[in-house]
Amino acid sequence: MNLPNLLTISRFLLIPIYIVVFAGGERMIPAFGVVVLAGLTDVLDGYIARKRGQITAVGAMLDPLADKLMLITVILSLLLTGHIPLAAAILMFTRDLGMIIGSAVFHFSGRKTVPANWMGKLTTVLYYIAILFIFFEAPFAQGYLWSVVIFSFVTTMMYMIQIFAINRGGDKSQGGSNEMTTEQTGS
Repeated sequence: MNLPNLLTISRFLLIPIYIVVFAGGERMIPAFGVVVLAGLTDVLDGYIARKRGQITAVGAMLDPLADKLMLITVILSLLLTGHIPLAAAILMFTRDLGMIIGSAVFHFSGRKTVPANWMGKLTTVLYYIAILFIFFEAPFAQGYLWSVVIFSFVTTMMYMIQIFAINRGGDKSQGGSNEMTTEQTGS
């Protein structure tokens, strides 16, 4: 257990805090503050892990999971309160749950997985910006959200291509482990 992994775990703990704050009524700004705090811990854990050479396989797996669970929680809360359309929420849920399940299947079957890269991080940042616009009811928020949803599917396709490429033709005994180098990790 190191500091970057503790920061990642703190993001899991911020999820119920967000739910309580958001459910408290018209507290959009404090709820968004919790989302921003989660985003800052994401940036900080990746920076510290790279800077101190503390990148771990556990951190590489937990980091995107924490991001996705926070994002799913926020999406669900915004959907239930009518701030985002059902179709957009379904697409976002489908993509994120598919990535979580797919990564887990590859990881636990001993296959190589693809750590977060700049496109995945950019997608997360763009989603946080969309959430900002939605929380503050910007008139263009829905259009921007849809553009991010489309972009997120492009990044997903790129991840899938990378995952299948690094696992093509190899089996578990041919180096299909989950070991990663510092150069491979994006967080």
